[in-house]
Amino acid sequence: MQQNGLMKSTLVYCVLFVAAAMSVMLYYAATKTVGVADLAQDEVVRPSVQKEESAPAVPTEENEIAINRDRISTNYFCIPMPESVKAEEVVLENHYMNKELWVSINAEQTKDYEAFYKTGSVYGNCVNVSDGHFEAEEDRICLRFALDGVYEYRSIFEDHTLYVEFVPPKEVYEKIIVIDPAYGGNEQGIAVEGVLSKNITLDVAKALKTMFDESDIKVYYTRMDDSNPAAKDRAELASATKADMLIRIEVSGDENSKLYGTSTVYNSQFFIPGFGNVELADLLEREVVTSISGKACGLVESAQEDQVVNSATVPAAAIRVGYLTNSQEAILLQREDYIKRIAEGIYNAVIKAYAA
Repeated sequence: MQQNGLMKSTLVYCVLFVAAAMSVMLYYAATKTVGVADLAQDEVVRPSVQKEESAPAVPTEENEIAINRDRISTNYFCIPMPESVKAEEVVLENHYMNKELWVSINAEQTKDYEAFYKTGSVYGNCVNVSDGHFEAEEDRICLRFALDGVYEYRSIFEDHTLYVEFVPPKEVYEKIIVIDPAYGGNEQGIAVEGVLSKNITLDVAKALKTMFDESDIKVYYTRMDDSNPAAKDRAELASATKADMLIRIEVSGDENSKLYGTSTVYNSQFFIPGFGNVELADLLEREVVTSISGKACGLVESAQEDQVVNSATVPAAAIRVGYLTNSQEAILLQREDYIKRIAEGIYNAVIKAYAA
């Protein structure tokens, strides 16, 4: 009997302990969440029309977010949130081509949030933040912060505040490359019977993304939509991220419709010891030609108009994947399987570059 009584007492204490523990867990779950959703620029998909990266919209001053630079009590950049906001409603968007951090708060009603950010301020470690503005949309309010460089983010949502740490890409990723699909926007590249070079280069980049997303290599893309970043911004992305290499994707064209094949452009004026521009161009030429079973037209020294390759300060080359002015090659460049083979060639070149 005494043993049964002891067992019952033990059971009661266990139940009370579990109940208390659950209460504590629920309390912290309601007030603290680590790991707010984080999206890279190439993953952000909005139903609205995309603006060109080279000409972002400038919010009006009345939507400016006040930055309290005197209140520094933490290494984090601190963004207060309305009390009704839950962690799952907050998304960080890394718009690295614009050097901007977007913090989106999904909500059906945004008027209260507008008032919150008109009267409040952000604080903490603001050294990397130059200014902030908010824009209210139908289903979200977006806080846009202009930064002094390209960063990755670590975030914590706690006590109705989003804490953001700015981290240089090289501190997060060992291997970094930049992929630059040429053209975009009003710059169509070579156009033949409605087939546009800007779409072909973007298709190759999207095929590459599928491959690199499964690797340990971090890729920054100068565009993943119909935008047209300036040449200096495309090259600057490689410098800002301390990328190991920059690969530009182009399409050839010529009045002589019989010309076909693959060529690769490199900057012979900028010498990099070891693995440099020539070595990268040679790898790209060989691997892409092998992958598509095509014709190698060889390496070409960059001309004045090759601004991205010429201004890059990391190993850089532009692979010209074919002649759109050649009727047979134009047909191939519109085929999904052929685009995938081009991407495989570029991917293989990058893998071999790291193995060298």
